[in-house]
Amino acid sequence: MVMPIYDDNPFKLQHTPVVSWSLIGITIVAFIVEFSAHDNPIVIANQFGVIPAAVSGAYHFPGSISPLMTLVTYQFLHADIVHLVGNLIFLWVFADNVEQALGRMRFLAFYLLVGAAGALAFVFSDPGSRVPLIGASGSISGVVIAYLMLRPCAKLTALVLGIPLRISAYWIIGVFIAIQFINLGSAGKSDVAWWCHLGGMLAGGLLFPLMKLPGVKLFECIRPGDLVLESPPAITGSPHLPPHLPRHLPRH
Repeated sequence: MVMPIYDDNPFKLQHTPVVSWSLIGITIVAFIVEFSAHDNPIVIANQFGVIPAAVSGAYHFPGSISPLMTLVTYQFLHADIVHLVGNLIFLWVFADNVEQALGRMRFLAFYLLVGAAGALAFVFSDPGSRVPLIGASGSISGVVIAYLMLRPCAKLTALVLGIPLRISAYWIIGVFIAIQFINLGSAGKSDVAWWCHLGGMLAGGLLFPLMKLPGVKLFECIRPGDLVLESPPAITGSPHLPPHLPRHLPRH
C-alpha cells in the first residue's frame, strides 16, 4: 500500500491553485448532498453516474439526466468516505503543479476531459452494463500522468505500509500505473473501475503536452538546490546590469 501525502515543491507557485482547491471543495459538497438527500445514494448514482448501457443507447434509466452530461457529473460522486478521501488526497498532492503548468481554465478543461475519457473507456469495456460509474478516479489518473510528465524526479512523501518515506515521483507513479495494468484482467469482477483509470491516464498523456502553457518543459528534473524564479529581479537606474553583478543569475 503506497499513499502519497505531500510533494516537496522546490519553487513558489506563481498563482494560488484556485481551481484545484475549488474542485476539492465542490467534490466534498457533492458528497454531503449525495448522502444527506432524501433519495437513496444508489438512486442518485443511477441518475448522475455513467451507465454504459445508457451512453451506448441500449438503455435509459428513468429520471436520469442526459448520458452525455453524466460524463461530467459522475466525477463528483463517490461511493463512501474511503472512496472520497482516497481520491482527494491524490488531487491535493498532484493537482496544484499541473494547474500551474496548464493555467486555471485549461486545467479545469483538462480535468473534465480526462475524466470523460476515463468514463468512455469504462463504457467501451462493457457497453451493455447497467452498473453506474461514479468517482473522480479517471480525472485524477490523468492528473497523475500529467504530474509525471512535468516533474518525474520531484520528491514525494508517501506512506509505504504505514511508514512515511520520501520517494521520487516516478517510483510512486510507476507503481500506480503498474497496478492499473495488473488489475485489468479482473476488471469485470471488481468494484474498482480499472478501465476508467486507464482511459484517464491515456487521455492525460495525450492532452497534457498539447494543453500546457508555452515554455513549460516536460520531464525536467528539478534537482535539490535548484530554484525557479517567478520573474527576474528589477534593476533600477539603468537598463543594464551593473558591472559588478553577474550576467546570469546562479541557480542554487
